[in-house]
Amino acid sequence: MKKFRSYFILILAAAVLASCSGLNKMKKNSNLVKYEVTPKILETHAGVVTVTIKGTFPAKYFDKKTTVTATPVLTYEGGETAFDKVQVLQGESVQANNKVIATAGGDFTYTSTIPYKDAMKMSELVLRLKAVRGKKTLDFDKVKIADGVIATSTLVDKDARTIKMKDNYVRVIPENKVADIHYDINRADINSKELKAEDIALLKAYIKSVSADSSRQLKSTEISSYASPDGPMKINTPLSEKRGTTADKFIKKEFVKINAAKAEGFYNEKTTPEDWDGFKSEVEKSTMQDKDLILRVLSMYSDPEVREKEIKNMSAAFAILKTDILPKLRRSKLAVNVDLTGRTDEQILAQMKADPKLLNLEEMLHAATLTTDLNEQLKFYQATAENFPKCIRAKNNMGCTYMALDKTDEAIAEFEKAKAIQNNDVVKNNLGFGALVKGDVAKAEEYFNSMTAATPESKYGLGIIAITKAEYDKAVNYFGTEPSFNLALALYLKGDVTKAKATLDGMKELCKCGKPSYLKAVIGARLDDRNYMLSNLREAIGFKVEWRAYAKTDLEFAKFFNDETFKTNVQ
Repeated sequence: MKKFRSYFILILAAAVLASCSGLNKMKKNSNLVKYEVTPKILETHAGVVTVTIKGTFPAKYFDKKTTVTATPVLTYEGGETAFDKVQVLQGESVQANNKVIATAGGDFTYTSTIPYKDAMKMSELVLRLKAVRGKKTLDFDKVKIADGVIATSTLVDKDARTIKMKDNYVRVIPENKVADIHYDINRADINSKELKAEDIALLKAYIKSVSADSSRQLKSTEISSYASPDGPMKINTPLSEKRGTTADKFIKKEFVKINAAKAEGFYNEKTTPEDWDGFKSEVEKSTMQDKDLILRVLSMYSDPEVREKEIKNMSAAFAILKTDILPKLRRSKLAVNVDLTGRTDEQILAQMKADPKLLNLEEMLHAATLTTDLNEQLKFYQATAENFPKCIRAKNNMGCTYMALDKTDEAIAEFEKAKAIQNNDVVKNNLGFGALVKGDVAKAEEYFNSMTAATPESKYGLGIIAITKAEYDKAVNYFGTEPSFNLALALYLKGDVTKAKATLDGMKELCKCGKPSYLKAVIGARLDDRNYMLSNLREAIGFKVEWRAYAKTDLEFAKFFNDETFKTNVQ
């Protein structure tokens, strides 16, 4: 019995030793396992870090009765983040449903993601391995398999390209006053009652008021004289000319004491022997039942004599032509043309500051374009909105100014007020950028896509969204060909480094935020162009000193971390 117990203990001890020996051997020889990580330096795209690990085990390494759990962990200063997914491997004799690694050797491929955060910018990807054989467990030494994380995709510039609604202010506005002198049939002398007509009286008063108004300038006078088309051309031609002479004589009396009328070309005379256009217009405006028939008949003939015959026939048949239509065509039309000159920009700006209520809507909106002071612009738009509460342009432009002042919440509130007045494409575009700056990408995309017609601004917004989704080809298409930082960034992220460089070099003005210069430095590092990298890094730091610390931990420059000049720049 004692011998049996001794044998049992020896067997159990041998089993335990064999178990421990298998685990210890795997731990001891763990350096024989090869790991290949893609990408070699981890990167973040679309807000996540994605890693693919391929592990290869040599022959006679993996114990038949052992299970190994591999957990990738990204470690960084102040913390660590483990990938949710783990890789479980088992030997040939293990009864489970995991990836089997044969005694003859084998491999596995693992892919997973974790959300990115800024602390991961300088980090290490390690594998933590736990082996289990029966009731025994053993933690292997952690294995560093990659560095991380390149965060160039996070440099996307969410700059809002809002659209302001234009004012319609025009300093010089042409205006005119028109009156008609009507004549009896086949007569060219002016009937005295015509000179007492209301439109003639108003024309005289207008000429008088304009001559006394320094904001108005008389430009010209048109005298157009006509004969109705119911007579022969040989009579109508001299008749229209005589009417022109009497009308010309009449109107010139009104300008005798006005110097502007003495300018060459002030008077323009024109005569029309047969006023077919006027005839057609008057018939179309009339309530005659058969007016379509009349117009159709006249359109059939181009010969003036045939038309005259037809008009006489129709006059006999339709009394209204004689009594109402044709008399209106026996006339001289007098048109006095004037330029109304409004306030100068200086006068508008001064009045806006003194008392904006004395300005009209267009002048108030225009005033905001005359200053580069954003706070003053905002004040002007606020005054406009107060005086014209239903003006969508004042609300919208106020929102644009708030956006320029980095007051996004206030901007969105004003855009919503504009939307309540009219939900048009401009407002949708601006609300889209408001949402984008606030970080609500889904809402921003909804606004941009709801527009009836895409604009360069909304396409730009969709391009930014495409970058945040790692859809770099799509982003490039949205941005078009106009050089911009975001276009260069999208090109770089999709792997077209040369085009990205050309885009940045083609920008006429670099943002003082330093981003374009910094991306140039990154491109220089990628192209192994040390001088280009260093000069642009210095430029970026000159714009904004914060780039010094950022570059110091940016793995885009990993190959230059020991370069003395680089170190000097980032210290």
